[in-house]
Amino acid sequence: MERELSSLLSDGPVLLSFYPNDFTPDCIEEWCSFRDYDWFASGGEVQVVGVSKSRPATHRRFIDYLGIQFPLYIDSDLGVASKYGVKYRVFKTVHRAKRSCFLIDQSGVVRYAWVSDHPIDPTLGQPPLGEIHEAIVDSFGSEPETFGF
Repeated sequence: MERELSSLLSDGPVLLSFYPNDFTPDCIEEWCSFRDYDWFASGGEVQVVGVSKSRPATHRRFIDYLGIQFPLYIDSDLGVASKYGVKYRVFKTVHRAKRSCFLIDQSGVVRYAWVSDHPIDPTLGQPPLGEIHEAIVDSFGSEPETFGF
């Protein structure tokens, strides 16, 4: 299913998370972290949305395998990643998105951005959930009841 970012934003702020591919070890770790910080699922303040080149069937298996509740969208030509400046050529061969997160308010303004600067490969590394939490509280002014484990 295609969705415009503007339609997602009409439901509230979005944490747009680019990641390289479903089922890679770092991606599993990232999405388990988002899942396990149940504040993202229950806080209602921010929608977490994943974006990668993975196919629809792979996304469905990944969602089921990890038991995540976040929508994952396909950026097959990396057009969205290009617009956010995170398109990357892995080891100078395969195009992917750098692992990155953008907190976007309902007006479409990026309030926080994190892009992996891993020394070997920017598709590696993990989003700093503590920083993301602070950015959400700073941007939207509400402290969730729970955050973390």
